[in-house]
Amino acid sequence: MILSGLQYSTRILRTVDWRLLRNFVWNFGVKGIRSVNLHKERMKEGIYFPPFLYLSVLNSCNLSCQGCWVDVDKPQTIIPLDELNKVVLDAKAHGNSFFGILGGEPFLHPGLFDFLAQHPDCFFQIFTNGQMITEKKAQQLRQLGNATPLVSIEGTELIADERRGGKHVLERTLRGLDHCIENKLLTGVATSLCRTNIDDLLTEEWLRKLIARGVHYAWYHSYRPVGPKPNPDLALTPEQARRIRQFVVDMRVKLPLGIIDAYYDGEGRALCPMANGVSHHISPTGAIEPCPIIQFAKENVRDGSIYETMTNSSFIRDFRETAARHTRGCIVLERPDLVKALAIKHGAADTTLRKTAIAELDAMTPRNSQWLPTGEEIPEKHPIYRWAKRIWFNDFGVYDELEKEGRESGPIAHLSEEDNQA
Repeated sequence: MILSGLQYSTRILRTVDWRLLRNFVWNFGVKGIRSVNLHKERMKEGIYFPPFLYLSVLNSCNLSCQGCWVDVDKPQTIIPLDELNKVVLDAKAHGNSFFGILGGEPFLHPGLFDFLAQHPDCFFQIFTNGQMITEKKAQQLRQLGNATPLVSIEGTELIADERRGGKHVLERTLRGLDHCIENKLLTGVATSLCRTNIDDLLTEEWLRKLIARGVHYAWYHSYRPVGPKPNPDLALTPEQARRIRQFVVDMRVKLPLGIIDAYYDGEGRALCPMANGVSHHISPTGAIEPCPIIQFAKENVRDGSIYETMTNSSFIRDFRETAARHTRGCIVLERPDLVKALAIKHGAADTTLRKTAIAELDAMTPRNSQWLPTGEEIPEKHPIYRWAKRIWFNDFGVYDELEKEGRESGPIAHLSEEDNQA
């Protein structure tokens, strides 16, 4: 554990541009901690404003992935540069300094680099398929020094083509990934684990290949069968969810690689970053959504101050509280009926361009998510991860009512194990 930590620190110092690394430590590390502490202080007064905002800056993409919930096949819709700046400036005024940039494919946004350049006091994580990152763009990112590309890799050559609706997908993605590494960017790889790629990519061998290539961190997501063309056959079983958690905990103490997860606290208890208010989402139309896969909204960034709009939103508040009362997992996967009921209760607009979000909820079969039954939690082994989560990434007490009511025994208890596996 100590050796892997030293190796990781040495590798980061040797392979990341020092100016970018300094900005990361200050704007994400120091100021990010302050942002979470401000969030916890606001919670005591019943005020919720997420310390980490995620912005889907446009819907367009050069790929068409299985199960994607973004309307990539519809006419391009973008958040204009002036509106992006307005959101970030308002959030900065309330302590935020880190933002996730999503799409579609963010590198298709014509104002992306201008946007990054106007906020040198922030740090941005760009979720990308990597194929638009040319040598020149990687050089621009290094010069700006305030962004980390998180490149999605969804499988080996054949699986990547099948999952992402293209040809030579992995080859083109790795080319963009290498441009990032060669230009000394802090570079990550994200994977949406599903039944067709879990055996290939949830392995020590795969992570060692990433390390050898120069990748600095990895982020495992779980595939969520939502949207207009969900593929339930790709959804993970409860046992696979346990397997992912165990693997991440084990590899954190073994390999010189940062491994991110957003679903568990230091004790291994599941959580939802929407339910505890850590993050919410802004869609390409400017709609303020509880999270990226809950495509309903009452408010928009054009309504005024993002801080005032979010903190006064009864819709967002009701979503957080309802999710926390019913599950430590994903309310969309486990209780699509509640998502529909909340949207109808508040008269929330369907924020998709296809306008079929309610019908998609009706068609969903409730299934397991990341919530492991009580007694099966897998605590962190790495003392730094465990300490950091105890202070800055946990449920902040939002599940107290759920647990007082005795529903802490496990996920979607109203379903049989056969239903859970469906």
